[in-house]
Amino acid sequence: MARADTLARARELDRPDLAYIVRFPTADGIQETKLTWAEIDRDTAWATAALRGHQLAAGQRALLTASGFEGFWGRSVIGALRALKVTYGIAEAMGWDHRRTAVFHRELKPHAVIGLSAETLEGLSGGADIGEMFRATQVVLARPAAVPLLRRAGVPAALMTTVGPALALECPERTGAHVNGAEWRVGERDGGLFIAAGEGRGSGLPETPLGLAGQVVTDRCGCGSEDPRVLLAEIN
Repeated sequence: MARADTLARARELDRPDLAYIVRFPTADGIQETKLTWAEIDRDTAWATAALRGHQLAAGQRALLTASGFEGFWGRSVIGALRALKVTYGIAEAMGWDHRRTAVFHRELKPHAVIGLSAETLEGLSGGADIGEMFRATQVVLARPAAVPLLRRAGVPAALMTTVGPALALECPERTGAHVNGAEWRVGERDGGLFIAAGEGRGSGLPETPLGLAGQVVTDRCGCGSEDPRVLLAEIN
């Protein structure tokens, strides 16, 4: 049977609702929650709007650094880049793959670099000035440990992080990382963050302390979003 015929037959098969089992750290250890295909579609739509807010558009190029186990949010970001018709390359977020990040950055000359880690920056710093490397990149979304390193090097990086099983993306206002308020309820108690599934989320995740120090801001952002924003203590 030809590959095209096989794929056509596969598309006719029933697909289970469950897409991923997401494991994430909490204040009490590792916890699991379910993620459905419908939720991935909604997460992708939200990520598309968030990246569009950074002026990503068709014909631009992006570099995404992510690890395979991060598929629960990586899939939605990749889906967003595809929806925006942004050409992208992928490098591993672990430090041992920093050379691929350097090559993609040099060859793609990306409009956006998404998911930069401190491990990648540490690897790059051995042979490059990270400030000089990324200052010309219009959009840099970096992980919590990488954001201070980049900002000290003169790169106005925005925060990209996970808040439990939720993805948080900082907008160009750089006043905290937005969490999809239609899907998740985030808050703080005793200086620590918690998360719970929204009413439409199939997992039914109850209020779960995450062991993350920070604040949640719920007023309207300067970008116009009503989504809550997370301010991590290690950055702010």
